[in-house]
Amino acid sequence: MVTSLKKKTKDVVNLFAEFSRNEKASGTMLIICTVASIAITNSRFGSNYLEFWHTQVLSHSLQHWVNDGLMAIFFLLIGLEIERELYIGELSDPKSASLPIVAAIGGMVIPALLHFLFNHGTATVDGAGIPMATDIAFALGILALLGSRIPISLKVFLTALAIIDDLGAIAVIALFYVSDFSLLHFASALGIFSLLLVLNRLKVKWLSIYLALGAVMWYFMLMSGVHATIAGVLLAFAIPFRNLGDDSPSYRLQHFLHKPVAFVIMPLFALANTGIALGGNWLEGLATANSLGILAGLLVGKPLGIVLFSFVAVRQGWSRLPAEVCWRQMVGTGFLGGIGFTMSIFITLLAFGNPEIIDISKLSILLASLLAGTIGYLILRKQDTPKGSR
Repeated sequence: MVTSLKKKTKDVVNLFAEFSRNEKASGTMLIICTVASIAITNSRFGSNYLEFWHTQVLSHSLQHWVNDGLMAIFFLLIGLEIERELYIGELSDPKSASLPIVAAIGGMVIPALLHFLFNHGTATVDGAGIPMATDIAFALGILALLGSRIPISLKVFLTALAIIDDLGAIAVIALFYVSDFSLLHFASALGIFSLLLVLNRLKVKWLSIYLALGAVMWYFMLMSGVHATIAGVLLAFAIPFRNLGDDSPSYRLQHFLHKPVAFVIMPLFALANTGIALGGNWLEGLATANSLGILAGLLVGKPLGIVLFSFVAVRQGWSRLPAEVCWRQMVGTGFLGGIGFTMSIFITLLAFGNPEIIDISKLSILLASLLAGTIGYLILRKQDTPKGSR
């Protein structure tokens, strides 16, 4: 019994360690791909580069296949990570889970409110969801650069916060970014999801069955008007998470997907979606209400919401700070929460149809993420002690 428990604990620790390593390397890959994409777009090869991503394959562009197809796998991995946290991670204990949950809520509500205040009554008000997201790859990558300066409890907190953040972004996508809704197709997708849940309850562990039915669910979700990537999250919640070892379908799939998502899917997403043409008036574009809303949301709203909501929760006794973590580190972590990137760009593509607004929104996201990450890094570099900070 004791040996089995030790093995299960070791499996969980190894999975988290692998997750952290992959996120650090993935962040580096994303930076390289983003810089390359922008550089190529603004070179003499720019038009050919953009045309390539609009090449039609089976009635859809390559960019569309990346965003609606491959990103469903990205969302599947996010769903598996959320499931892991709920079963055996930071979210499995109510007292420990309360702080990242409250912090994530603050980090979503305040940025969305700031963007709304800047854009109320304008055509860009639909972008309120853009500054709500945190890019876990970049955020954990920066923490990894700080090494032993940062207690492991802060890394776990940021991971849980970012995962809850992703769940909130998924809910926003499902509720507010729906087009040409088809009740029949949506009901069909939910019917397949129900069947998957029945298989889970029957303790069916054949991963191939879940993946095959998940592919059919993805098709119906795509045809329903609800974004197809939501199918990835639903599939993750239906896949059994038991035994915590190699016998768990959820564990096996999460372990398998880490590297393809980190080193193939996310870099392809960056290459396909960060081709931003910098015209002569790009600085003026950053002064628009939408850009100011994104910048304010990620640079001000994220750290303010995360730290303020966390402070209230700790002071009221609802939550406790992670072990060996002080408030200065929480402020630095709040700024790391302002690194939007992947999910923010994804929501931008759903929110707007005008290419010019999309490009300047992406530029605002990149600028805000760069500044937020730099500020967070500089704050966290400074040594501080948690003594008396509770």
